[in-house]
Amino acid sequence: MPPKTIALTFDDGPDPAWTPRLLDVLRRHGARATFFTIGAHVAENPRLTRRILREGHEIGSHTYTHVDLATAPAWRQQLELDLTQRALAGAAGVHTRLMRMPYSSRPDGLTAPEWRAARRAGEDGYVVVLTDRDTKDWAAPGTAKIVQAALAAGERDEGAVVMLHDSGGDRSATVAAVERVIERLQPEGYRFTTLTDALNMPDAEVPVPAHERAAGWTLVGAQHAASALTGTMGVLFGAAGILYVLRLVLMLLFAHVHVRRVRSPARRPPDVSGAADLPAPSGYDRPPGHEGMPPDPFPPVSVIVPAYNEEASIGATVASLLDTDYPGTVEVIVVDDGSLDRTAAIVDSIGLPAVHLIRKANGGKPSALNAGIAVARAEVLVLVDGDTVFQRDTIRHLVAPLADPRVGAVSGNTKVANRGGILGRWQHIEYVIGFNLDRRMFDVLRCMPTVPGAIGAFRRSVLAEAGGVPDDTLAEDTDLTMAICRTGLRVVYEEKALAWTETPSSLRQLWRQRYRWCYGTMQAMWKHRRSVIERGGSGRFGRRCLPYLTVFHVLLPLFAPAIDLFALFGLLFLDPVVPVLTWAVFVAAQAAAGAYALRLDGERIRPLWALPLQQFVYRQLMYLVVVQSVVTALLGARLGWHTVRRTGTFADLKGREQSRGPVGYT
Repeated sequence: MPPKTIALTFDDGPDPAWTPRLLDVLRRHGARATFFTIGAHVAENPRLTRRILREGHEIGSHTYTHVDLATAPAWRQQLELDLTQRALAGAAGVHTRLMRMPYSSRPDGLTAPEWRAARRAGEDGYVVVLTDRDTKDWAAPGTAKIVQAALAAGERDEGAVVMLHDSGGDRSATVAAVERVIERLQPEGYRFTTLTDALNMPDAEVPVPAHERAAGWTLVGAQHAASALTGTMGVLFGAAGILYVLRLVLMLLFAHVHVRRVRSPARRPPDVSGAADLPAPSGYDRPPGHEGMPPDPFPPVSVIVPAYNEEASIGATVASLLDTDYPGTVEVIVVDDGSLDRTAAIVDSIGLPAVHLIRKANGGKPSALNAGIAVARAEVLVLVDGDTVFQRDTIRHLVAPLADPRVGAVSGNTKVANRGGILGRWQHIEYVIGFNLDRRMFDVLRCMPTVPGAIGAFRRSVLAEAGGVPDDTLAEDTDLTMAICRTGLRVVYEEKALAWTETPSSLRQLWRQRYRWCYGTMQAMWKHRRSVIERGGSGRFGRRCLPYLTVFHVLLPLFAPAIDLFALFGLLFLDPVVPVLTWAVFVAAQAAAGAYALRLDGERIRPLWALPLQQFVYRQLMYLVVVQSVVTALLGARLGWHTVRRTGTFADLKGREQSRGPVGYT
């Protein structure tokens, strides 16, 4: 710089709070300066950008997002500089010849990567500006130290490029320091001007043609829309986070309450009159010497197994149902729903009086269940999927809660059998953490939405009152459970009634299964929507369960992909610490809840190592399932019934232990 010539330069603006105050100081003293602006801030503050130029100052580029050009790839460097030029074209109708690299300072501080970035910018036609005096005002050293750094001189009357900042935090000290420096040096003959004026260079700003200005205005408009969206997303992100934490805390609290209730020293319910023909509910007093066993007489039980192309697992399913310690009579009714494989032949070959085979034309799972219910002889009905294996004590535990006349149905505890691969582990985690923790909470709140098709016990009279298994939704188990809840009877969760089921072994099969579940659940929610305004038990179910499902199973999953994109944007273009820390807290909270849920279910916590990986594939898949289901519902389309291809997880099953799952699973 020429002697007694000071080029005040301000980085990181324009800022609506501090840039105007600096402009006022400069105008009062007749001083001019150079503003190295961030393109995104230019797009957000086009009027302020025009004011800088109107008052005789000049503008340089400081990239679009304050990226470190020394570490950014070449495409990112070019994009950052080009977007800043577009923002200047849209906001003020100009491009600039000046550029200062973020995180740069004095020439003697340049690293090799910074030099290469500066050279590339120079080859693109930019004058790369560094500084003589770095005030480091970004570190908030105080007004006195900023003034001292700005006045430092190796020789008397020398000129200098002085680096300051007009954005990025509280810049009140910078504003005060600038006024002090000008008041100190102007009486000594110093002039404060722009870089190009001091060096007799052409103006930094170059007017742009109309089409460049139009393109710039498009960017400015998009930036304003993005800013509004980002603000909205921030609010929604915070709300979603609060709801998630609240849900997690409530789930754990209700799970604790449920465990204390079912595992505490039991007491008789206040009214069990007329229920002498049913076993005592789990958790209540039992006759001495019959701990865990319901009292005589033991009601007959009919187990209904709908089957369609289940040759890989139907043999193990029937064998497990027959190998039971339940003292009462158990009949197994397998309804072959038009299978195209050897399902019927396998069942027929069993040849036991307690096993009945019904053949019918294919009509879907609800029609198969209703066909089995029609021929069942018992009052207590257990509905089981054809890919599910019971433990020896499962029927005993499953039937026991029906001794309470207020209980209309019982949900068992579904376990993932094929949990060997990563997809199996993810589903195992989901079943234990999501499904079973949810069911404990729903049990305490008396608003159970689903008795899973894999394992559930029902009173025949209750099924008759509900109109049988419905066939007008794709989630017949959820639809039926909601109908039972609306009768005022309780639907409870029995954690000791274990069923091992084969889950989808490929992402394609998983997608199809969850798509049907999700779409069917939405159908059931819409079908039973009037329960929200009804009185009594139906209203209690509707007001507690349906809003919960709407928020946590529909709305938040719909919003979740946007949260992921927002986090990715923050990781790439904003402070990456925030999204990384948020994600870490999210996973840690899930892991803690998962460890507690696994402990309640008597499971090992080792599978939790797969939880972080679940956040990058499995969770997004579930969200997209919800998105597609909502789109399908809005378009009014109807899904067909899809079956899951079985891989024969139980094909070689020879026996089970009373307190363990299928051989090879614990």
